Amino acid sequence: MPETPEPFSYSALKHDFVSSITKIDREDWNRLAGKENPFTRYEFFEALEVSKCTSKESGWQPHHLVIRIEEETVGILPLFLKTNSYGEYVFDWSWARVYEQAGLNYYPKLISAIPFTPSAGERVFLSKNVARAPLLKSIVAILNDEARENKFSSWHLLFPEAELSRELSERGAIQRVGTQYHWFNRGYKDFDSFLLTMSSRKRKSIRKERNAVSASGIRFRIIEGPSITHEDWGKFILFYLTTYAVRGQAGYLNKDFFKRIGESMPDQLFLIFAVRNGEDIAGALFFKNKTHLFGRYWGCLEEEAFLHFETCYYQGIDYAIANEVKVFDAGAQGEHKIKRGFEPIMTYSNHWLANPQFAAAVTNFVNEEKPHIEEYMSEASLMLPFKTNV
Repeated sequence: MPETPEPFSYSALKHDFVSSITKIDREDWNRLAGKENPFTRYEFFEALEVSKCTSKESGWQPHHLVIRIEEETVGILPLFLKTNSYGEYVFDWSWARVYEQAGLNYYPKLISAIPFTPSAGERVFLSKNVARAPLLKSIVAILNDEARENKFSSWHLLFPEAELSRELSERGAIQRVGTQYHWFNRGYKDFDSFLLTMSSRKRKSIRKERNAVSASGIRFRIIEGPSITHEDWGKFILFYLTTYAVRGQAGYLNKDFFKRIGESMPDQLFLIFAVRNGEDIAGALFFKNKTHLFGRYWGCLEEEAFLHFETCYYQGIDYAIANEVKVFDAGAQGEHKIKRGFEPIMTYSNHWLANPQFAAAVTNFVNEEKPHIEEYMSEASLMLPFKTNV
């Protein structure tokens, strides 16, 4: 029989907020978080911090919460002190404006999230040897106290799994819902067998897009993480930064970050390059585990009709089918994904605000917002290209 987790009293807990992941033992972090989700691994957070992508200057100052009983680390909550709302993908700019109009400071705020990565997953890393409910209750109390004592306006937890979001909601953290689009592998033998589930018109549309890319002379090559060379990384980084630069923006991530994850977690990533006349002209970086494929970053030197869709979506679907991956999470937003077979799914976030009046206002806002999102998801499901919606 499995061991029953040990109960504990709040007084037995010790906690620290640390300003760097390097102050947390790598083995403790990965023991609690696991390595299956590439975005919650120690190595991913370490690469972000050491490369200065997460820093006080970028508005993502590490402020991780570590919980101990005696000398054992039993809980870790990735946490950041935010002075803006960039790179979060759960938009609260309007909340900040209302605070400002009332003469109050919305920033700094506390955020538990994977920086620049709107992918759902576990957010609170807890030991299985300690009862979950009282430990989670204690963490919520610690966060509330930290916000009040330091005059932080709020704390937020972004893209948790549904169960954690429900648990936090029961403990006073307002639940907000959103929508993303994921592709699900239903045992397809190849891309054509996937297309055969669609109506004739939708099937022809996708084939037309793929054929247009092929007719332009573009081919694709896949490079698994351990085989990615420094030259490959250099090309991809150039594509990524160029795509931001043409819009007059700077990418959230930099050369050092990509090279670090390439060295520290190569088995969980791969590159897809678009090639024309022997030259790489575009590329996309994907992450993976046993069940999920994650499309995250892309860039190009030459714009071409449907090249983004082919590189980031269709090539990803091909890879998922070939490798029997169950779910393809291609990133945030993008209603255009629906007609390409990506299905709407619900996402969650939780929010606690120190000011009671604003907490009540946000509660009203998300309660009014939720039925509209649910209605949209129902309508979006009717837009799916399948002969019979799955």
